[in-house]
Amino acid sequence: MDTLKGFMAFSRLGATLTALEIRELVKADLEKMERVIGLESVASADAVTSISRHLQANGGKRLRPILLLLANKLAGTTNDSAIALAAVVEMIHTATLVHDDVIDDARTRRGKPSANVLWGNQTCVLAGDWLYMQAFQIALRERNFAILDILITLTQMMVEGELRQLETMGKIGVTESDYMELVDRKTASLFAACARLGAVVAGASEDVESRLNDFAWNLGMAFQLVDDVLDFTASERVLGKPVGNDLREGKVTLPLIYALGAATPEEREMVARVLADRHYDNVSFSTVQTIVKRYDGIARAKARAQEFTEKARSMMLSFPESPYQRALYAVTDLVTERDH
Repeated sequence: MDTLKGFMAFSRLGATLTALEIRELVKADLEKMERVIGLESVASADAVTSISRHLQANGGKRLRPILLLLANKLAGTTNDSAIALAAVVEMIHTATLVHDDVIDDARTRRGKPSANVLWGNQTCVLAGDWLYMQAFQIALRERNFAILDILITLTQMMVEGELRQLETMGKIGVTESDYMELVDRKTASLFAACARLGAVVAGASEDVESRLNDFAWNLGMAFQLVDDVLDFTASERVLGKPVGNDLREGKVTLPLIYALGAATPEEREMVARVLADRHYDNVSFSTVQTIVKRYDGIARAKARAQEFTEKARSMMLSFPESPYQRALYAVTDLVTERDH
């Protein structure tokens, strides 16, 4: 038992060191990006500036700009355009979080009060809109139609994904196909755009751009699947938001979709009750967890995430070995093995 504990501790330490080493490769560029975001997030309306600074100070993994910068370095040499676009994708991501928290009526974000709790829904919707437009303003300065094409397609995909999710909210009959389409539009499309943008401003060939796109898309799919598993398995302290939140908000995710396919009518009715109530007062979260585990929903969702992870790894192995190739390959481990 002591040996097992020691191995687990060593594994976690190894993952942490790997994360630090990955970040070290783009540390200077990330610091420049943070300065760009700080300068570009100042608005004439004080509330927008305050919300932007609140979100920036709240941190986050900065996974999307890291992905863009690493892809850029893999494909060429980082320049000011790559740093500007790293700021763009982080600002777009931040804008989606602001809007998502309003739509979901979220109360916390990364363990702290969400912006909509502090400033109200109306102000946050407008602040999110402003961040979107400011991100495009930065991108427009590049005078590159390929960049704008990627970003416009991306934002359309993400908005369509949000609208489709609203159509499925509270419905127990969400299929695996429905779910995968939502993940594609809401999460994987942004990951793919990050890698493509990094390749474009490096002057990469269409082949390199396409392979980086496919790598990041599969990474994004795996990321969201793991996120949805963690909503059933993580602790609230580690996750930084309430566990069981997806179902409480009316979302049926992959672990539950798999379990519902084998559940009894009585068990389906219990899940339907939570979807209708939007709380766990009548059916406890532990009861839903038991149903999901009973029918291997978590194990099957993890296995599906692993399939996307393996595809991402195979794409990265098609590139020549370099510090950036190894770092992007290691990112797949961090995404799959993370606990928050």
